[in-house]
Amino acid sequence: MLHKALSLAGDIEMHHEYMVHVVQPLAVRRTMGLADAAEARHVLASTHAAAVRYSEAAHWGDSSNKLSWLIPELAELMPEAKFVHLVRDGRKVASSYFHKLGAECYDDRSTSVLQAYFDDQTLPAPPPEKKYWWPLPRHEDPRSVEFRRYDQFARIAWHWAEINTRILDTLDALPKHRQFFVRLEDLVASPRLVNGLLDFLNLSYRPEHFEIFARPHNVNRPEDRPLTEQQLEAFSAIASPMMERLGYAERDAYVVNY
Repeated sequence: MLHKALSLAGDIEMHHEYMVHVVQPLAVRRTMGLADAAEARHVLASTHAAAVRYSEAAHWGDSSNKLSWLIPELAELMPEAKFVHLVRDGRKVASSYFHKLGAECYDDRSTSVLQAYFDDQTLPAPPPEKKYWWPLPRHEDPRSVEFRRYDQFARIAWHWAEINTRILDTLDALPKHRQFFVRLEDLVASPRLVNGLLDFLNLSYRPEHFEIFARPHNVNRPEDRPLTEQQLEAFSAIASPMMERLGYAERDAYVVNY
């Protein structure tokens, strides 16, 4: 959605998960302590920074949650880069990931492969396929033992809370003029907020931008899969502090209606 809206906003080269087969393994290795900042900067210099340098457009962007783990390195490499933190109700994210990305997101086998490699790096690293590279808690993290007992849904809930923790904490170190926070539920209801987002990125707003957010481009018919009672209990146990931090604690889960 963000990729399509910004692609129509003028002289901009916009991507979705640019070089994901390189960036996703790097991001996971970085957050798990298997890659240091120097390696991250080196790889990003040869991917994102190089793409920006040689782009013929006035603006260059990438819509990718994989970059959430690499904000400090990106901010250092590209001092003029701006960061949009677009969040969505975690209950909806967890349901979407679980039902739509089940084969490539924290499935049991792929998670066990990465965990085995993390525990014993004399083993060969997994190939750079998406399904293998989703963050695990570091060994010193008190949650690491419990995480090994999680099922796929619980791992997804943990990921939603953890990735937003990382984004909030690392963006907090950047100047306010380099960051923009918005909830998807507010963005789809307010042309003013869409205008504010485009203005933050020095792009021109047109009414069709709001129309894109009001109805996602990749949806032919609305699908709404509320969490089961068991899933809601698991999600709350793992992610309720982040739901409160992002302002969702007092909100009912929105209903898809477009």
